[in-house]
Amino acid sequence: MEMETDTNTDVREAGKAGSWYTNRVKDLAEQISGFFANVPETVDDFSLPIPGARIIIAPHAGYRYSGPNAGWAYSCLDLSKAKRVFILGPSHTYRLIGCAVTTFSTYATPFGDFTVDRDTLERVKEAGAMSDAPRTNDKAEHSLEMHLPLLYKRCEQTFNTTDDFPQVVPIIVGSTNRTDEKNLGRLLLSYLKDEENAFIISSDFCHWGWDFDYTVYTADGDLDSLKHLQPYNTRPSGPPIYESIQLVDEAAMDAVKSGSHDAFVDNLRRTGNTVCGRHPIGIAMAALELYAQEVDDEKKSRFKVVKYDRSSQVTRPNESSVSYVSAYAVL
Repeated sequence: MEMETDTNTDVREAGKAGSWYTNRVKDLAEQISGFFANVPETVDDFSLPIPGARIIIAPHAGYRYSGPNAGWAYSCLDLSKAKRVFILGPSHTYRLIGCAVTTFSTYATPFGDFTVDRDTLERVKEAGAMSDAPRTNDKAEHSLEMHLPLLYKRCEQTFNTTDDFPQVVPIIVGSTNRTDEKNLGRLLLSYLKDEENAFIISSDFCHWGWDFDYTVYTADGDLDSLKHLQPYNTRPSGPPIYESIQLVDEAAMDAVKSGSHDAFVDNLRRTGNTVCGRHPIGIAMAALELYAQEVDDEKKSRFKVVKYDRSSQVTRPNESSVSYVSAYAVL
């Protein structure tokens, strides 16, 4: 069975189906079920889903690469009270300053459609001085779409009927600075505090390779001694390159787990790590930090990382890899 094409112009169709993931409904369902089945029944001593885990970080590459990793974040995600799900993903298709919102009313998946919460989206757009995403770019952007089939299957596990499924609030995040992220975090704070809202923060981590203009390496395990390799360089005589990739990723993950938005921003400035969703993560961390201050519980601001993977183990300077991280925070 293949997904039918919807001619409704107000529907954002699943444009990556058939390439980034299969458009055969049965095969896709089995694949996603496999992602979930490979996650242990308990994580961090909690039975899944983790109660109160209303916000996750999850990757957005093709399912053959990042799907098994994303299964961990989605297995942790608590949707039991969700009426809407905010999805924040980075812009890959056009130069965007600030944030942009979808103009579509429906987001399609091979399994069925999600309704966009237009009322909430318009309020957020106005409060955050956000723009409308051009439909061509919206349709081409994968950082939001890649989460929808996974979310749909988690909704099937959570709700009795599709009528009870939460609506989605898709936001594309472009270039933002430290202050922008704090302001946007403050904007989202009231939504974060509402138990009827869940959040998906879309990001891959280190993109290593010549194509990504990021080829850092250190022979001594010191972040301050990072240097860039050239593709014509020979294989390093010291530790393998993938250990340097893991080093910069672990530094970024430690910053995410710290609960400090400033620590995360400072870490990326120090290492230059090519975390494509650094701005969505930054906004989420700024919001969580404010939330922790309000409830006087610093643990409420902290993500817990549950899975880390790389698409390949790089040993030569002319190779490449992308890193994937799954994390959650309990609110």
